[in-house]
Amino acid sequence: MTTTLTTAPPRTPVPPAAAWPGLLATATDTCLDALLEGADQDWSRPADGLAWTCRETLDHLALGLTGYAGLLIARPTDRYITLFASLDPQAPVPACLEGLRIASRLLGATVRDTPPDVRAWHPWGHADAVGFAAMGVTELLLHTYDITRALGVAWAPDGDLCTAVLSRLFPDAPAAPAFPPGYGPFDILLQRTGRAALPGLPRRAGWQWDGSVR
Repeated sequence: MTTTLTTAPPRTPVPPAAAWPGLLATATDTCLDALLEGADQDWSRPADGLAWTCRETLDHLALGLTGYAGLLIARPTDRYITLFASLDPQAPVPACLEGLRIASRLLGATVRDTPPDVRAWHPWGHADAVGFAAMGVTELLLHTYDITRALGVAWAPDGDLCTAVLSRLFPDAPAAPAFPPGYGPFDILLQRTGRAALPGLPRRAGWQWDGSVR
C-alpha cells in the first residue's frame, strides 16, 4: 500500500532585519495618508470594534510606537518601561499625525541601531528588534483600519506589509497557498486579530501575536 504524505505549504520567510525600518516607514506613510484623508471627520466617535474613540486610538498608537522603542533601549526582562508618551490633547488631528510620524521614526531608528542579539520584554513574547518593528507595523495597520472604518474612509494596506507581520508574529496563520479563494494577506491579518471571519476561519473572540524569537 502506498502512503501519500501531505506537507504544509512553505511559509513566507520573515524579512531580514535590515528591511524592517523601511517596512515601518512604508506602513507609516500609507497609514498617515489614510488618516489625513479623514482628518476633518468626527474623531470623538468610537473606532470600529474598539472601546476607544478614534482620537484615543491615535493616542494609543503614539504610546505604543514610542513604547516599543523604549523597550528596545531599556531592555527590561519582566516589565514595561516607565516612559509614557502622548499627543497634545488640544492639537488638531493633522498635528497629531505629525506626532505619530515622529514616534514611528523613533522606533525605526532604534530598530536600525539595535544589535540582533538584544531581547526585551513584552507580555506577548520577549522579542528582538525585528519583533518590535513587526509589532509597530501591526499596530499601525490595525488601528488605521479601525479608525478609517469608523470615519468612512476606504483603505487597505499593501499585501507585502501584511505578509511580513504575519510571517513574524502569527506563526499559526495560513500561508498564501492556503488562503481562502479571493482573500489576501490583509484579510488573514484581520481574521487573526479578531476583526473578521473568513471561509473556514471564524472570527476570533480572543487573540494575541507571538513576539518570541524563533
